[in-house]
Amino acid sequence: MQHHPLHVPPHPDDLWHVTTLFKGLSEPIRIQILLRLVTGEQSVTALVDTLQLPQSTVSRHLGALRHAGLVQNRRDGTHVHYQLADTHLITLLQEAFSHAQHTRLELPDHPHTNSAPGSVH
Repeated sequence: MQHHPLHVPPHPDDLWHVTTLFKGLSEPIRIQILLRLVTGEQSVTALVDTLQLPQSTVSRHLGALRHAGLVQNRRDGTHVHYQLADTHLITLLQEAFSHAQHTRLELPDHPHTNSAPGSVH
């Protein structure tokens, strides 16, 4: 996956998008849903069965994820299927869980280098 430079200060639209993204990720159930979508598209019924939660709860959280631009849906008759909005989310989840593991296990940080002034890779 290509890494894009991190500009400081960010463009205002990008700042709004990132804030919306993190709000969308603010519930553990939403993270669990996204982790199940990493492997590919899933129906609401499959997510309800896997998560063992009421359909209304799963649908409410899918709505929040859709509003945040994190998932996309498609209808197939009476069934609705969801998938991740893009592959950047996989990397974001991997990095978030790597950070959590490093914190939990008190592991040292990885070496980091900046490639250009005003941006971070």
